[in-house]
This record gives sequence, structure tokens and C-alpha cells, in this order.
Amino acid sequence: MKKSPLVAPQLITNARMLYLSWVPEDPVAVKKLVPSKLTPEARGVVYMNQYVVDSAEQTSNAGLPGQFGAYSLTYLGVDLQNLDAQPGTPGRWWTHYFNSSQDMAGYALDRGVPATAGRTALHLDDGHLVATTFVNERPVIRTTCSVRIGKGVHANGQLRYITDVNGELVSGRYPFVMRAAEDFKVEKLEFLDTSHPVYALRPKSPLEVTFGFYSPDITFCYPGGEGPIDTAPHGV
Repeated sequence: MKKSPLVAPQLITNARMLYLSWVPEDPVAVKKLVPSKLTPEARGVVYMNQYVVDSAEQTSNAGLPGQFGAYSLTYLGVDLQNLDAQPGTPGRWWTHYFNSSQDMAGYALDRGVPATAGRTALHLDDGHLVATTFVNERPVIRTTCSVRIGKGVHANGQLRYITDVNGELVSGRYPFVMRAAEDFKVEKLEFLDTSHPVYALRPKSPLEVTFGFYSPDITFCYPGGEGPIDTAPHGV
């Protein structure tokens, strides 16, 4: 895949996003996906983000070579210890990243993200939200939630993701501002393809969700501040 001509950071506005984390069925297998220099969360907690950007006009690169365009994305990985983005928000390691935009996948790959092709669909109808991730047009993950947006709840802050760029661990910070649903509950989280490598991240039964939200309107920078891990200002 060709190198992206876009320069970081890039801004995405008004995306529809479902974000959650859970305790996995096989924490030993999950922890093996994390580099030895990093320490996974003690329970092997997995996170996942399923989101949709409906229009190229929602990105700061619209009209530029390599623009993301309208796209959808599901990414997953493992919560880390000792690398919090802010109090109560752990740093995270990416393990899977399914993107519908080849240009955005190239942008992510340049920054050490394990980007591959896939698409995500979010359907909200009368308080019933279904998010489905497709790889090669086969559904591999489906999340079913009950949602009441109401007036929405304002939230902001930063997330932190660690990547490997040419053998060097890099810390990226991703600021966000959003309006989240007032009421939100994950009813089911299904990993549908036992043959796909992402199945290793499946949740335990009964489902134990440790964090989650649905936002019909979230704005964030991609990737935000970056720098080598353990190096000021971004990597500490």
C-alpha cells in the first residue's frame, strides 16, 4: 500500500461511534498479542471501536490527495498498564483494524497501525442499535445495544494508543469531544467467525463489559500528538 501524502494530525467531526471494552474468554491468548515491552491490563481487558464517518466533508482532508473520504472502521486491541492517557483511561495497543478506506488505511499503516480492509455498519432504530463488522463481506463481529440518546451527555478528553513504527514503540494521543447517549447498555457481543484471528478477543460468558458508550456525534483528531514512548512530551 502506498505511503499517505497527508500530514498529521487530521480532524474528523460528527462521527457515529460505539466504543466498549470487556473481559475476554481467553486472557492468556489476548495478552500474547501485546509486545513484551508493554504490560497488558491484568484481566486482559479488550477494547473495540465501531464507527462510521458518513461524508468526506466530516474530515479535514476533504479534497486533498489521499483524502479519507466517507469511511467506516472497526478496531480492537488490549488495554495497557502504566500508560494512562488521563486518570481512568488506559493506554491501548492495537491488534486489529478493519477500515473501508484504502487511503485512510495507508495513513494508519504509516503510523504503525495494523490496518487491513473491512467495513462497519451501524443501525439505530427505536432505541435498538446493531453494529456489524464485515471482512471480505462476511460478518465477523456484531454488537447489539439498547440506546436512549435524550439530550445527550457531554464528554471530552484524550485517548492514547501505542504502535510499532519500524521497531520503535510510538505513543499517539487522540483528543476528542462528544455527545454521548444518556442511557446505554450492551445486550450482546458476538464474534461470528471462529476461523478469523480476531476470534481470540471474544468476550467471556456471561458478558462482562467494563466500559462503553454510544455517541451520535463525536469529533476527534487522528492521530494527534505522537512521539517515542518514554520520551517527552508525548510519549510519557
